[in-house]
Amino acid sequence: MAQRYRYRPALFYLLVFVLTWSFWFAAIFTANGRAALPLMFLGLCVPAVTAVCFVIFSGSRALRADLWRKLLHAACIHPGNLLAAVALFAAIVVVSILVSLLVGQPISQFSLTADFSFSVGGSSALLTILLAAVIEELGWRGYGEDAIAQYHSWFKESILFGLIWSAWHLPLFWVPGTYHAGLRALGLLYALNFLVSVVPLGFITTWVYVKNGRSMLACIIFHLFVNFFQEKIAMTPLTKCVETVVITAAAVAIVLCNRDLFFERRHIGKLPDMGFV
Repeated sequence: MAQRYRYRPALFYLLVFVLTWSFWFAAIFTANGRAALPLMFLGLCVPAVTAVCFVIFSGSRALRADLWRKLLHAACIHPGNLLAAVALFAAIVVVSILVSLLVGQPISQFSLTADFSFSVGGSSALLTILLAAVIEELGWRGYGEDAIAQYHSWFKESILFGLIWSAWHLPLFWVPGTYHAGLRALGLLYALNFLVSVVPLGFITTWVYVKNGRSMLACIIFHLFVNFFQEKIAMTPLTKCVETVVITAAAVAIVLCNRDLFFERRHIGKLPDMGFV
């Protein structure tokens, strides 16, 4: 019997943070916006490249096969669940705007923005959010999330990964032209709100991931819709603070309705040999 692969989450995340932050801190101190763009892109690619390298050099056929299945095997996707996840996030946006009307926010939020809220070095913001969804998911779902879930329940994994994912974004608040820098310019509250919102969103993404047979493709599609809703719906910064509360409530409801998924421990020690859970 072949020996099971031993995930190395500590080494993976240490490399991801050191390399990503090296590129992004370099971008902070680059006066030329166009010169910062390749540094931003390289930092974005670090989790994906690191994940692929860990898989390729793992010596585990099961891990390599698992990566390909998660990325390309569309048959494991449950369309109803994926559609429900997208509809849920759309409902979160609608409810957040409705609640914000009670505190004086404009009804014009029920419209699309004329443009995206950020651009680094004149880059296409639309292309940036598309690439971010694909590249991030390759890193996080390609290795990062499973590296934690191999040793913990999906509930504990969601907490740990949510905190890690939130912290990973920190340097972006000082890179001129980024969405995150725009939040910091508005005030500390809005920057903190983004960091907090990432954690409950991680629970929803885990739900999408596991319910769709640990499919990276499903997470990429969901991530794309989340990015689009966040950028093209004309929510005010204050409404996005309300949205964090609504996302948290939705995450709590998902956990309560999927207790076996989040608290079972049958998968622990069995990834990637068990294939799709």
